[in-house]
Amino acid sequence: MKKALYVGVAVLLATAVFAGCTKKEAPGGTASAKSVAKIKIGYLNSNDNDTWLSYLKDEFIAYFADKPQYELLFENGQDDVVRQNDQVNSMIVNGVKALVVNPINTTAVGPITKAAADAGIPLVYVNRNPFSDGTLPPNVYYVGSDSIVGGRIQMEEMGKILGGHGEVCILMGRLDNEAAIERTVGNEQIIAEEFPDIKVLAKETGNWARDQGLDVTQKWLTAYPTLTAILSNNDEMALGAIEACRTAGRADVVVMGIDATPDAKAAIKDGRMAATVLQDAAGQGQGAAEYVHKVLNGEKPEPINWVPYVLINLENLSLFP
Repeated sequence: MKKALYVGVAVLLATAVFAGCTKKEAPGGTASAKSVAKIKIGYLNSNDNDTWLSYLKDEFIAYFADKPQYELLFENGQDDVVRQNDQVNSMIVNGVKALVVNPINTTAVGPITKAAADAGIPLVYVNRNPFSDGTLPPNVYYVGSDSIVGGRIQMEEMGKILGGHGEVCILMGRLDNEAAIERTVGNEQIIAEEFPDIKVLAKETGNWARDQGLDVTQKWLTAYPTLTAILSNNDEMALGAIEACRTAGRADVVVMGIDATPDAKAAIKDGRMAATVLQDAAGQGQGAAEYVHKVLNGEKPEPINWVPYVLINLENLSLFP
């Protein structure tokens, strides 16, 4: 009798253990589905072909390397505002819990901001600031650098190199981007305040692109034989300007950029570029990611995170490998 009882208990225990193991390991079961559910975050880039923006995106991704609870979704706006708006709406339908947007046109972000607000999800704008007055809507954040400051730092260095005298041209980025407008404003502020003997001959957009920076500079070299320097809103256009000057045999033209890309730092090292201004991709990309992480975990960071610019020239280049 006792033997039969022991056998019965053993069978019951084995059945219970087997059932417990089956519940834990069953693929697609309710408990399993809950354990692997991830929090979706949408990242919308203005253009994946932009060199510096690719570094920004990489840094954003790097922040989540040790955070497997998140699923990152990506879209490339290809510099098309309508496309980017549609991508935002698709992301929201797909169930993202937060959005990070590098806006194509900083003067036309109303539909993006409204879509996020209607969905009740946090929105972080990165790198390009749609709110130059510093007033952000609820649950909206900005992580990036103060573009006017970048332009001022650049012109301060250029003015010193030129000894306070010269004739310059300014290569501007896309004219619907606040960075292009405000970096140029920063250039002009310093000229007016500190270097009245430096004359701006021309300003023209190169749309952030190296080939367009080259084309615009070729025209300037013909039109302005007394040109002494080129201030570029970014390094890619500056590198195009350098190539145009090399082809024209104008090694006397001083060129400066902004971003501190690897190609720009190489150009400073070999003497082709006078200086650049670091726009911190790690500070902005990981800063935006950190904001999302904090907000989704119930924290309320300051609406704006300013990431500082830093001048890089031959003297301090070794500090920025």
